Amino acid sequence: MSAPLKYSLPQLPYSYSALEPAISAQIMTLHHSKHHQTYINNLNAALVSQAAAFSKGDIVAQLHLQEAIRFNAGGHINHTLFWENLSPAASVSSQLASAPKLTTAIKARWGSIEEFQDKFNATLLGLKGSGWGWLVQDLNSDILEITTSKDQDIVPAGKKPLMGIDMWEHAYYLRYLNDKGSYTKGIWKVINWKKVEERFGSGIEDVFGPLAGLKSVM
Repeated sequence: MSAPLKYSLPQLPYSYSALEPAISAQIMTLHHSKHHQTYINNLNAALVSQAAAFSKGDIVAQLHLQEAIRFNAGGHINHTLFWENLSPAASVSSQLASAPKLTTAIKARWGSIEEFQDKFNATLLGLKGSGWGWLVQDLNSDILEITTSKDQDIVPAGKKPLMGIDMWEHAYYLRYLNDKGSYTKGIWKVINWKKVEERFGSGIEDVFGPLAGLKSVM
């Protein structure tokens, strides 16, 4: 078995302070450089252990490693998608005008952007414990859906992620404390609608980009 791939922390296309006041520089610094980096470190270590277990033919050890790989790979995938679908509030990308096709599809599905955001926020606030809220597109029907994933689970097969919102406490607590509602309202100001539009018009492999190979074995 060849040496396992080694994953690295993706660079952000904006500074840690660029999303303020919706997301503070303190949160972004810790979230990206500490939390995301830890998922990557743990994933890389688990993949090395998996390769060693495979070379020994130790199927028991390989099975025991699957939970660590699933959790940490999911953390890497979900956070990478999350950083990409954020942008500074003053940027052109954060304006709904940057997503004309998606806006039309959202209005056709939910009646208005406001109704969509209300339903999305209600879904986020309905999460019990840690997890993610997602706008996805079904690959068979092309229908848009609002869904959630637990802990660091990725969106299920057959669904293309268009936009993800992190609802783990580390994503908001230092700024909003226990006021999750203000976090869910404020984050709409820094959504990268241009990126979400690109995902809407792209194939699933393009959405996951360099993570696609990892996704295929989850």
